[in-house]
Amino acid sequence: MHSRPSRPLSMNQVLLCGAMVVTLSMGIRHGFGLWLQPITMDRGWTRETFALAMAVQNLAWGLAGPLAGMLADRFGAFRVLLVGGIFYALGLVLMALSTSGVAFMGSAGLLIGMAQSGTTYAVIYGVIGRNVAAEKRSWAMGVAAAAGSFGQFLMVPVENWLIGGFGWQNALFVLSFAALAILPLAFGLREPAAATASAGPRQSLPQALREAFGYPSFRLLMAGYFVCGFQVVFIGVHLPSYLKDHGLSPQVATYALALIGLFNVFGTYTAGVLGQRLAKRHILATIYALRTVAIVAFLFVPLSPASVYVFAGAMGFLWLSTVPPTNAVVAQIFGVQYLSTLGGFVFLSHQIGSFLGVWLGGKLYDTTGSYDVVWWLAAALGLFAALVNLPVRETPIVRRPAAVPA
Repeated sequence: MHSRPSRPLSMNQVLLCGAMVVTLSMGIRHGFGLWLQPITMDRGWTRETFALAMAVQNLAWGLAGPLAGMLADRFGAFRVLLVGGIFYALGLVLMALSTSGVAFMGSAGLLIGMAQSGTTYAVIYGVIGRNVAAEKRSWAMGVAAAAGSFGQFLMVPVENWLIGGFGWQNALFVLSFAALAILPLAFGLREPAAATASAGPRQSLPQALREAFGYPSFRLLMAGYFVCGFQVVFIGVHLPSYLKDHGLSPQVATYALALIGLFNVFGTYTAGVLGQRLAKRHILATIYALRTVAIVAFLFVPLSPASVYVFAGAMGFLWLSTVPPTNAVVAQIFGVQYLSTLGGFVFLSHQIGSFLGVWLGGKLYDTTGSYDVVWWLAAALGLFAALVNLPVRETPIVRRPAAVPA
């Protein structure tokens, strides 16, 4: 029987393995919008059928996130990553084999969503929080988020090539094998038992949750993250179809999604670095305000490949750049003992927004024949998110010492 390692993980090991896991997990999912038209045309489904499955995926990801975080905080990220990698591969296989909307919702929606909860930021950031010094934590989170962005840049063209060369079903089979690479990487994130115990006063999980949800700044961060989810998942899933509806070639959408990923490598890294120097609430408010500016400008200028690429670059820089400062604020306020759990609850709010963004995109398109209403809703929500992040207090919470029974 193998014992867990006795020494803490090195920062380089955590960043390398964590970044590669996020690259795979986020890279695969970022290309799902490329499957919308081939699957709906082949199966004879409406866009709402596909969009609802993607909405369920995002909601399942969010709902399972707190549970995955609790398990990672209690038993270590290693076990959660192993289960998540297996679920991811299985979900992709069943997604290819689904012949009804209900089956597709169960595979592409429920199973892959659960898999993502155990293979993405909340779990990885818990390992970072426990193994990286506080003064480097925001930067390290920026590196992990940038890896997810690089995954989008890398995987979207690969997925488009796989669909074109082998068909959409075989492309999913290939991706299922890629998802299995998460399993060996999980061994590099196998923490010593002592790493899960944070310094300072110990809390029970119910105490930590009551403290967080009773703290106004935590609720404000959740509200802002809701908007983040609404915007990025609506754009990520529906942008390819929006561009095709307006007569642009599929290559334009592929390049646009890849540019979003490329520019977000720089955006997330920049946000992580700035989070070491500037107030994170100001960084978040600026990101959300600039997203609104980018969306409004995109809707007003004549649509062309050039305007799409400029929009993709601007949105890409802002895409996941909310992730490092949001999670760093949570760690800064509440500490790292339950960082994966609290990060999971914040991300649940993100995924509720994602559910509404992707589902309303399909629903309102089928109802009105246009995405215009959802575009303008996304712009208005950006202003809302900018405002709610401004009052966030970033100072560590002061806890009263409690008597610990012998």
